[in-house]
Formats: sequence, structure tokens, C-alpha cells
Amino acid sequence: MKFKATLAAAATAAVLSAGAFSLPAQATDLRLGDFQSTTHIVSVNGTQKWMKDVEAATEGAVTFTHFPSEQGAKADALLDAVANGILDVALIQPFYTSEKLPLWSIVGLPGFYDTADRGTEALQAMIDEGATRDELLEAGVVPIFAVALPPYQVLSKAERMGALDAWTNKNIRTSGAAQALIARSLGGAGVSMPGPEVYTGVERGRLDAVLFPLPSVPGYNLQEVTQHISTNGSFGGSLLMLVMNKDVFEGLPEDEQKVLLELGAETARHAAKVQDDAQAKLADEWAAAGIDIYTFSDAELDTLNEAMGAVRQDWLDRIGGRNKDAAPTMERYTSLSAN
Repeated sequence: MKFKATLAAAATAAVLSAGAFSLPAQATDLRLGDFQSTTHIVSVNGTQKWMKDVEAATEGAVTFTHFPSEQGAKADALLDAVANGILDVALIQPFYTSEKLPLWSIVGLPGFYDTADRGTEALQAMIDEGATRDELLEAGVVPIFAVALPPYQVLSKAERMGALDAWTNKNIRTSGAAQALIARSLGGAGVSMPGPEVYTGVERGRLDAVLFPLPSVPGYNLQEVTQHISTNGSFGGSLLMLVMNKDVFEGLPEDEQKVLLELGAETARHAAKVQDDAQAKLADEWAAAGIDIYTFSDAELDTLNEAMGAVRQDWLDRIGGRNKDAAPTMERYTSLSAN
């Protein structure tokens, strides 16, 4: 009996040893907040892809509990939720907290990158070093990846938005201070509103038009409440950024930190390409469904771009008046995002 017990103990030890070799002794489960639905193009090809890849690469040493669709915190509260330790990680829209991340509002200005891929390349450089990275660290978070959305188009309910008088006194959904300047330069009024609230804003008549990147439209079903969608405008840019609580990140082993960042850069490039590839397909689908898909004429583009021409200087005057890093950030972003 003693011999059998010894054999059983040895067998149990062998099994436990084998299990310890293939599985982490203590997995780190990270709470990840997200304001997007799980069908959003950047959620599928960004957030969810990154979580899955990290779990696979670390062999389960890092896992995630995902809180999509604002289940962990409202869109404009996600940065604070991560910084304060309520969440460990979150996909944020920096424009929603521009008072804490004013330099990042530069991405909303018109006339910079022309594709999500080109914009993402610039943003990845901006999270790696410089004043834009410092701004995030001072807010208590470490950037994991940043992905640009394609240049914004205009979606409207009642009429095309080609002529300037179509914009006059219209309530235009904007994302952040820079886009509010764009709406104002065209004669409209910018209404700051998180993505999840835009559908009802249009449906109930609070919004006349929406500035939005086309690949993100299906994630909020905005094609259901708008009748006119432009395809060749450039009404500023935008980004989504995955950030982690600074203390949580620094508490991870260095090899895990490396995995998170390397897979973050890979995910950003992937999500950008998927968005660029999706635009033409979506436009064809919407046109087939009876939505007015249109391009601005050269004359209309000239008029619109001329009206938006002062927005960069407005941004410099407004942000630069209280932030010495505004002008250097403008110079760097211009160089990084040059087409």
C-alpha cells in the first residue's frame, strides 16, 4: 500500500509538473474597456485581434475580460477609468478627453494624411516618443497602439453638403475641438457627441449632418438614418488608441511588455489596411441600397478646402497659447503624415 501511494504521488507530481510547463503558474487577467460594439471594424480587427494574439503569444500568461459597448465605462470616461485603476486597459478616443490630451486633438485637423495606413504610421511614431507620448504618460497611461481612421466624410439626412450654404447654421456632429473648428469654418455648429449616441442624434433631429469615417459607419448603423454620404472629402482625421494603466504595465515582466507592444504595432497596421480596403466596398453596398453616394466636384472641394484653411492656425492659437509643445507637435505631425 505504501508503495502504491508513493507511485500515485509521483504520478500526480509528474502531471502537475507537465501542467506547470504548459500553463502559466498565475495568469494575469486584464480588464479591458471599449466603447465600441463587438461588430465595429476596429473592434474586430483591432481590439479583439490584439487580445486574442496576446493570449496566444503568452500561452495564457496574459488574458482579458472584455467590456465592450461602454459596459466598463462611458466613452468619455475610459481614460480616467484606466488611469484610476478601475480598468486595466481601454480603447479610447483621445478627442473625448482633449482637456487632458490637448496635443492629440491635432489629428482632427484637415489636410494631413490621406489613408488610414499613412495616418497610422504617423501615429505609431507619435506614441513612441516626444511630447505626445509624454502627455499620455502624465495622464497615467502607457500607449499600446494607435490606429488612424480614414479621413472623415460627411453624412447628412436632408441634402448634399457640397455648397457652403448647405452647411450654414447646421448642427454637425464633430469629434473633438479640431473638428468643431472645421464645422464652424464651413458655417455650421459643431456638436460634440460620442459615437454610440450619434444614431439617435440624427434620428431625433438634433443633428443635421455627421462627420464620420466611412468604415466606422456600419458599427453604429448610421447608414440607416442618413440619405447622403460623400466619398472624396477630407474633413479632418481621427484615431483610436489602446492604453494601459502605467503601474499595471510596468508591473508585468519585460517579455510580456514586449509582446503587448509588438503585437500592438502589428495590430494597428492590420486595422488600418482593413479600413482602407473596406471603403469602396461599403460605398457600393450603400448605393445599391438607395443611399445617395456622391463625390464633390473640383470646384466644391476648392471652396470647402479654402474655407477650412484657417483651421490649423486656429488650433495653434488656441492650443499653443497654453502649451509650448503645440508648434513643435504641428511641425512633427506635418512631417510624419506627409503624403
